[in-house]
Amino acid sequence: MEIGAASSCSKEHQKIYHEWFAFADSGPIPTPPLIPIPLLAAVRDLTRFDPLPCSRADGDGRITGPDAIKFFGMSRLPRADLKQVWAIADSKRLGYLGFGEFVTAMQLVSLAQAGDEITPDSIKRDDLSSLNPPVLEGLDTLLAIPLTAVTSVIDGLKRLYIEKLKPLEVAYKFNNFVSPLLTNSDFDAKPMVMLLGQYSTGKTTFIKHLLKTSYPGAHIGPEPTTDRFVVVMSGPDERTIPGNTLAVQADMPFSGLTTFGTSFLSKFECSQMPHPLLEHITFVDTPGVLSGEKQRTQRSYEFTGVTSWFAAKCDLILLLFDPHKLDISDEFKRVIGSLRGHDDKIRVVLNKADQIDTQQLMRVYGALMWSLGKVLNTPEVSRVYIGSFNDKPVKESAVGPIGKELFEKEQDDLLSDLKDIPKKACDRRINEFVKRARAAKIHAYIIGHLKNQMPTMMGKAKAQQRLIDNLEDEFAKVQREHHLPAGDFPYVDHFRDVLGGYSIDKFEKVKPKMIQAVDDMLGYDIPELLKNFRNPYE
Repeated sequence: MEIGAASSCSKEHQKIYHEWFAFADSGPIPTPPLIPIPLLAAVRDLTRFDPLPCSRADGDGRITGPDAIKFFGMSRLPRADLKQVWAIADSKRLGYLGFGEFVTAMQLVSLAQAGDEITPDSIKRDDLSSLNPPVLEGLDTLLAIPLTAVTSVIDGLKRLYIEKLKPLEVAYKFNNFVSPLLTNSDFDAKPMVMLLGQYSTGKTTFIKHLLKTSYPGAHIGPEPTTDRFVVVMSGPDERTIPGNTLAVQADMPFSGLTTFGTSFLSKFECSQMPHPLLEHITFVDTPGVLSGEKQRTQRSYEFTGVTSWFAAKCDLILLLFDPHKLDISDEFKRVIGSLRGHDDKIRVVLNKADQIDTQQLMRVYGALMWSLGKVLNTPEVSRVYIGSFNDKPVKESAVGPIGKELFEKEQDDLLSDLKDIPKKACDRRINEFVKRARAAKIHAYIIGHLKNQMPTMMGKAKAQQRLIDNLEDEFAKVQREHHLPAGDFPYVDHFRDVLGGYSIDKFEKVKPKMIQAVDDMLGYDIPELLKNFRNPYE
């Protein structure tokens, strides 16, 4: 077989390779320095920027080293193997690959991934035509975002995540310790508002009040009627989608919920309906928080874990209270504790306030602030909206004309807060992305530090147990060594529980280039991204 000939593969595979070739030839995002363009791995350092990023995106039918490095790197093959692949494919030493040579290179990558040794004789094999294309991690996602179509901040964040942050998360199993890996649907999802509170505090009624209509699957009553997590979102028609179906839909941002198992997914559903408000905001209705240890243990899934997952995704979290249910139960305290790190999203709503007179309302308000002060560990006073958020007129006989005017102003303020959510959605995405990047970086430092404390030969089990038992001290060492803020470290108890299921000796050591890539992203790429899409007249 002649080097570079593409006739040794099927028409179906040729079609795939044509698409890949066009992608690799087009080059990464042409706006520097949003995405670093490393040169050929076997020749130069991976962290340098391409000095002439616009000169390569020409589609000239030639894949040079700068074009190839990121593309071939998705095969996750060692440098030595990729060096050999390039050397064999570019046998004429032209310094680039045409389409035929590119097909040869891909076939060699397939062989290497199958464990075969790569030699010049590899291209003479008779079974090349039956070889499947190689596995290129993340390529499907990249193909879904045209390289020249980064026309928004969200597109830029997707690219940065795939290129820089995701490799760090995968290497140090961040998805198993903290949060599942992100998908395109996580970036594209509409802003979400989650409602939390004890049963019969008016969560479902609140959503119906905003929509001015009911939604599929809504149940209201004095008893705990909402026994599941219900996502109320826009759709072409009125219908409900079961949780198991929802979690596997690629265009829905709920795939991460599969980690909570079938027992949770059976208590999770989506309610879709056409509505102008739902085109901009998605609501998450939650089961009423019960009191007492007995009720908590009867749940078949980790309730606080689910609320924590949604809290990370949501743009606003509403804690609803009833004037007659101001006590914060053990479970509610755990739920509020699971919102740690999202204090800026929390708003408190004292609902059904027209059921008591003005004097009682003052006392109830003071009692609520006192109760919240014990569970919200922040020096700031929480914003509390007072009102009666339902379709019934305010009971003026109980609250008087002043109370009615107060409720109307409070409702206007809350509605104004909700209307601002879509406007601030992009800023919120950036904020959450930066928080995630910093958390992933700290996680990598922790894992790398623990790995360095392990002995090379004997006594590994004892060393691991010692590290797990003294995890607080190890966190403190990492903090001092890398000058990291203590408030950004994960919960010790949760980290210890997850760590117990792994062998620390199997973890990766800290890779400075990965850390540097995330630092560059935070320090240069994201500011440059925001600069490119700001108001041009500023």
